[in-house]
Amino acid sequence: MIGLALKMLFGDTAKYLMLVAGLFFATFLIVQQASVFCGLMTWTTSTLKNVAAPIYVVEERVEQVNETNPLRDTDVSRVRSVSAVKWAMPLYSGIQRVRIEDGSFKTVQLIGIDAASLAGGPMRMIQGNLADLRLPNTVVIDELAVERLSLDKTNPITVGDHFEINDIEARVVGICKAVRSFTGGPYLWTTYERALQYTPASRKMLSAVIAAPVEGMTPDAAAAEITRRTGLRAFVNRGFGENPDDFNTSTVWWYVRNTGIPISFGTTVVIGFIVGIAIACQTFYAFVLDNLKHLGALKAMGMTNFRLSIMLLIQSSVVGLIGFGIGLLATSVFAWFAIQNEQPPFVMPWIIPVVAFGVIQFICMIAALLGIIRLSLYEPAMVFRA
Repeated sequence: MIGLALKMLFGDTAKYLMLVAGLFFATFLIVQQASVFCGLMTWTTSTLKNVAAPIYVVEERVEQVNETNPLRDTDVSRVRSVSAVKWAMPLYSGIQRVRIEDGSFKTVQLIGIDAASLAGGPMRMIQGNLADLRLPNTVVIDELAVERLSLDKTNPITVGDHFEINDIEARVVGICKAVRSFTGGPYLWTTYERALQYTPASRKMLSAVIAAPVEGMTPDAAAAEITRRTGLRAFVNRGFGENPDDFNTSTVWWYVRNTGIPISFGTTVVIGFIVGIAIACQTFYAFVLDNLKHLGALKAMGMTNFRLSIMLLIQSSVVGLIGFGIGLLATSVFAWFAIQNEQPPFVMPWIIPVVAFGVIQFICMIAALLGIIRLSLYEPAMVFRA
């Protein structure tokens, strides 16, 4: 039965290829768009990955890491006074403009960290030494800054070169790896005091306080204690989805609720689903009609509707598996080029291909169901009519 079903399927080359093409297109749209969306959401939380502190303490109305409602400088001492806190350091985070040698300006994400502890500094240095950040007028830049702040690719900016931030010299003492920001600008690290010099003055300049819990206490318990004692909002910094109250999850959901990004990507995914249904159902129904006499002959020879239905389900499932496999392969090729060029952002968690496979098989089952209904209404005697 299985062999006969596959022989019938592969024998009609035109419709077989049309079915595979439609399901391939649907798979590619669903998986590729969902993965780019996930990649874009990881960019929204890049600061949390690049400044890897266990706890972020922010103003009570802040919901996401890229929203900075400044705190008072005394809030650092208030957080330090909480018994659950092992250490607490000031953090500056803001968008600034860098002037390079040819006089043009580039936008960067400036991070200011505590000079004594260097808490919140880059985790992966490529060149230079993070401790050199304590020297006058120094910064550490990421790899993207090397690309963006260089005059040309043959002479990239390196350790020892300099540029200006707000008419103040900034000398490069290190290059690091960092996750790209949602704004698209590179990351620059300097000390907290120097970041305030680079930034136009305002009444309150402290973006956040980063902290760690004392030994024996979980970050969740310490964050709850900080919130209770200070009235500020303390977030735990961990991966998305691990807890609805962590900073990563709060940031991603803020962008989902307040931007048109989910609607834009979701529309494309829905289009892929609709296209898959339209092509698969129409083509598979035409395939059943073309083979109706053969199926009717099998029915006349005693094959039950149940076994014929199983044949149609096998045919639709095989086409779905092949179309899904080719679509996933094409998405992998796209991902390779995206990773090489570092954009568009591409992150494909395991749940995306699993859900996409379920969707494609659901489309195939609908297509098979239409064929089964038509076959069940076909009388075997019609085969022998002239």
